[in-house]
Amino acid sequence: MSSPAEPPVIAAAGGVVWRPADGGGIEVAVVHRARYDDWSLPKGKLDAGEHALGAAHREVVEETGLEVVVGRRGPTTRYAVAGATKRVDYWLMRYVGGRFVPNDEVDELRWLPADDTAALVTHGHDRLVIADAARTDVPREVTLLLVRHGRAGHRHEFEGPDALRPLDGKGRRQAQRLAEALPLFNPEAVTSAPPLRCRSTVEPLAERIGLGVHDRPELGEERFAEDPQAALTALERLFVPRAGPGVTVVCSQGGVIPSLLQALGVHGHDVPGLPPPAAKGSVWALGGRPGALVADYYRDFEPDAGVPHRRA
Repeated sequence: MSSPAEPPVIAAAGGVVWRPADGGGIEVAVVHRARYDDWSLPKGKLDAGEHALGAAHREVVEETGLEVVVGRRGPTTRYAVAGATKRVDYWLMRYVGGRFVPNDEVDELRWLPADDTAALVTHGHDRLVIADAARTDVPREVTLLLVRHGRAGHRHEFEGPDALRPLDGKGRRQAQRLAEALPLFNPEAVTSAPPLRCRSTVEPLAERIGLGVHDRPELGEERFAEDPQAALTALERLFVPRAGPGVTVVCSQGGVIPSLLQALGVHGHDVPGLPPPAAKGSVWALGGRPGALVADYYRDFEPDAGVPHRRA
């Protein structure tokens, strides 16, 4: 007997746009959509070729006109819509400028304390996302993007010194994807371990945002093997609280990243002793303090080709 077919999935993404409140806590932006006559968080369906992160940022900007900096991931919600399952991936986004102008999708925006926002929204699944954003035990922002270099072929196939092994075609595409996605976190500095494949992975990003790439030799495999504590100390300094939202980008290697993450209290699948993943071209977005970090893993920023989506 055949099993019933799985309902189609509509992929969408959105943002919890927040700002510090004068008396402490946060205010959250909630929007009114005239078409549905509902109050909700800004969100929308993915366009073809989009990663959910880019779609979430695009939808927030289109619906609100606000300037935001992306922080940690929020929850993913799922609910039924016209015989399909709608999946919405959320990110927390700090307001940094701009102003709302009514548009075809949204005719009103309100800034409210988190509790009042939760009371106003029409849909229960939005309340879960707002409650997560209001938590005080988990940071809303990230301060470090730890990148593993893109693919660079095989060591035995390259005749020159390994430090000069270049990115291959896929690695160059990964570097371009990073250059498109990581500016949403507002990078303030771009640093790299010495190998060419590390620098080449973050150079397109640095060029895009008008920054140079600074050398961090202690974060390369050779120096790490000699003095792992130096690398850990360098990374720990990057978690010092900042005056405003922004991140430091660090590109390193597969022989370094998992060990550093474990020393910082990050483990694979939250299982102590299990090394965290660090695929080529991947990114760990980290915030908080060592031992109590928020740690979001981005395997890549390729479009989610396995999930069908449609535009209204």
